[in-house]
Amino acid sequence: QVQLVESGGGWVQAGGSLRLSCAASGSILGFNDMGWYRQAPGKQRELVATITSGGRTNYADSVKGRFTVSRDNAKDTVYLQMASLKPEDTGVYYCNAHWVDPRSFIMTNSWGQGTQVTVSS
Repeated sequence: QVQLVESGGGWVQAGGSLRLSCAASGSILGFNDMGWYRQAPGKQRELVATITSGGRTNYADSVKGRFTVSRDNAKDTVYLQMASLKPEDTGVYYCNAHWVDPRSFIMTNSWGQGTQVTVSS
């Protein structure tokens, strides 16, 4: 069973930094694209950053230049280094990972339970 476990959320003042980690497990074929999404109160979940297994990254315009996504393929772990945080970055951050079901060879994806990030002004 695939599981994603996030850690590293918390409270920080505007301008501060936080680092999120997401450890994935349970996929015998490994993980393909991994990434981070967030959901602010009253808003839809939105993409923050993704990274392919080869290291190609993609960022939301709102976080470019401030956030850095990275991964350790040996540990099946994805990270999100967040700097120059703003109050509008507040929300629940969810880890997402794509993997191939070995029974059907169909690509699917899983979500972590989410970790709260609160940025105060």
